[in-house]
Parts: sequence; structure tokens; C-alpha cells
Amino acid sequence: MPLDRIREIAAEAGREILRHYGRVGSVAKADSSPLTEADLASHRLISSRLAALTPGIPVLSEESESLDPLVRRGWVEFWLVDPLDGTKEFLKQSGEFTVNIALVREGRPVLGVVHSPVLGITHFAARGRGAFRERAGGLPESIHTRRPDSARLTIVASRDHAGPQVSDLLARFPTASLSSMGSSLKFCLVAEGAADLYLRDIPTMEWDTGAAQCIVEEAGGGVFDLQGEPLAYNKADLRNPSIVTLGDPRFPWS
Repeated sequence: MPLDRIREIAAEAGREILRHYGRVGSVAKADSSPLTEADLASHRLISSRLAALTPGIPVLSEESESLDPLVRRGWVEFWLVDPLDGTKEFLKQSGEFTVNIALVREGRPVLGVVHSPVLGITHFAARGRGAFRERAGGLPESIHTRRPDSARLTIVASRDHAGPQVSDLLARFPTASLSSMGSSLKFCLVAEGAADLYLRDIPTMEWDTGAAQCIVEEAGGGVFDLQGEPLAYNKADLRNPSIVTLGDPRFPWS
């Protein structure tokens, strides 16, 4: 699968998003989450580029029309896309939003690209090929998770979506430092060894996690439900359960 081409598509979508940065309002979707013209423009671009690149592989995007699970059940592989992950951060102009593109095969992400248009950073991975970070103007560098030190943990939590289990976790590790960042960049902090653990007890959707999960796994970590099973994809219900992302899957966080 042409990983370089997917990175180019993500970067192109990022440029399209930036055309609207700081200039748009939003409307509320049915679930009350915000939707901007930047979301839709990125969705249209990515969908058309992927359809041209791999016409036999369906695309499931956050902004796609709802698909019957019975139709999706026959998919062996598909593109899983969040055209603008972190719309609230986009509206706040924090810069902490991303373009997420994953290839899912038989229920597992096997390719992932997380591109941050404002920060100029792309994280990417493909199964069996390792995980990488590329800064604007630089060359790709290999990234790896780190071995945790229980006395000096760094725990990642969402600014807008930290639930009670996060508070409980911090209470159990009183010496831990807390890092907060928007969108899929939280997973990338674990993947590149800048943090040890990311607990999310507020539901996410499959497009929020697919690309980042591939990156974390190829960097040496994992993304699991609270029973310790890796997240599965193309479920009848596209919502994820509560999740924990670990740089070292052997760490007894629970």
C-alpha cells in the first residue's frame, strides 16, 4: 500500500483545512459535536483522492453518510478517515487538530497517518514497517515508546473529555505529571515516548483511533479496551469502549 501517497493526501487535506482556519463558524451535528466547512472540504478531498488511488477499497469517513452495518460486514478492508479530528481545537485556534487516515484490514488498522497542519508534524506507520515522525522540512525519524517509571509517569488526558476514571488514575499515581493535548496527538505523545499512558473513559468513534492505534502499535505500545483487548474495527456500532493507550503494554496500570 502506498504509504507515501497517503501522507501526501493527508498533507493536501491539511492545506485545505487551513484555507478555512480562523474564518468560519460551525453548526451542531445530531450528537451536538461541531461541524465546519473545513471538516466537509477535507472529507471531500480525501474521499475523492482515495477513491482514485484505490477504487476497490471503500471509504468510511466521519462525514460519510450512515452505512448499514450489514453492508460494512462484507468489507475485508476499508479506509477509515477523520477528515478533521479536533474540530473544537480548530474553532479555538489552538493548532491541536489533525487529519487521520487509516487502512483497516480484517478488523485491525494496518496503516495510519496522523497529520497536524498547524504544527507541521506527521506521524505515520504501516504494519511491520515501524512508526515515524516527520517535521515540516525535515526527514522522517523513527519513533518508539518508552519504558515507564512508576515514580515518574506522564499521563495524557483530554482537555475537553476527561472523565472520572482519569481522576481516579491520577489519584493512584500522585507523583505522575499530566499532559494535555487535543485530537489524536495524545496517542502520538505515547508513541514517540513523550508520555506513558493515555486513558480515555469518554466514548470515542473508530475514526478517532484507527490511524493512531497503528502508529502506537508499530512504536511498541498498544491501544486496548479496559479488559486488555486491542480495539477492534468495523463493529456494528462504530463507538469505541473506554480505552487505555500504553507505551509498554506490560505496565500494570489497572
